Amino acid sequence: MARYASLVKTASTPGTSQAWTRRLLRCGVAAGPVFVAVFLLEGGVRDGYRPLRHPVSSLALGSRGWIQAGNFAVAGTLFLAGAAGLARASDPAASSRAAPALIGAAGAGLICSAVFTTDPVSGYPPGMPDALTAPSRAGIAHNLAAIPVFAGLPAAALACGWRSWRAGQRGFGLYSAGSAVTMLATMALAAAGFGQAPRLVNLGGLFQRASIITGFGWLTALSARALRHAPPPTTPNQ
Repeated sequence: MARYASLVKTASTPGTSQAWTRRLLRCGVAAGPVFVAVFLLEGGVRDGYRPLRHPVSSLALGSRGWIQAGNFAVAGTLFLAGAAGLARASDPAASSRAAPALIGAAGAGLICSAVFTTDPVSGYPPGMPDALTAPSRAGIAHNLAAIPVFAGLPAAALACGWRSWRAGQRGFGLYSAGSAVTMLATMALAAAGFGQAPRLVNLGGLFQRASIITGFGWLTALSARALRHAPPPTTPNQ
C-alpha cells in the first residue's frame, strides 16, 4: 500500500503532469512531418503511381499498401496524442475545447482511413478505370473518414485563429485563418481532379498534397507554439 501511495503521489505531481503535456505536444509536432515524409517517399518509388495525379490514399492499394495503411494509423495516433496535449496546454490559441476536439476527430479519421481502403481512381493501380461505376462499402467508409480530416482541421484552424486574434496575437491568427482557407480551397480542387474534371484530373494529387501539407503543417506550428509556451517539468523539491 505504501508503494502504491508513493506511485500515485508521483504521478499527480505538477512536474509529472507538465512532462506528460510536453510529450503529448511533441507528438503533435511530429504528426505532420512523419506522415508527409512517408507518403512522399513511397509515392516517389511506387511503380505506376503518379503523385501529381493520384491521391495519397491510393498508396494503400496493392501489395505495398500496408506501408500507407500504417502511415495513416501512426499519424492518427500522433494526432490524438497532440490533441490531448493541446487540451492540457495553456496556449491562448488552443484554449477552447473545440480545437483539440476537432484535431482529435481528425486523428480518429486517419485511423479509420487505415482500416477502410479507398477505391481505385484516376487509373491507379495500373489497369483500373479512371472512375468506378459504383463505390465499394470500404471506399464509402474511407471517404467518410476523410471528412473530419479535411473539414475538421480547417475548422480547428479557424477556431484557433479567432482565439489568437482576440488575444492580440494577430500574426498567428492570420496564419491560422489562411491555413484553413488554403486547405479547403486546394482540397476542393483535388476533389474535382479525382472526379475526372478534364483540366484538373492530372493535378488532383498535387492539390491534395498542398491541402495536406498546409493543414498538417499548421498542426505542427500550433503544437510547437504550445510546447514553447509550456512550463518545463519541475521536480517535487522545486
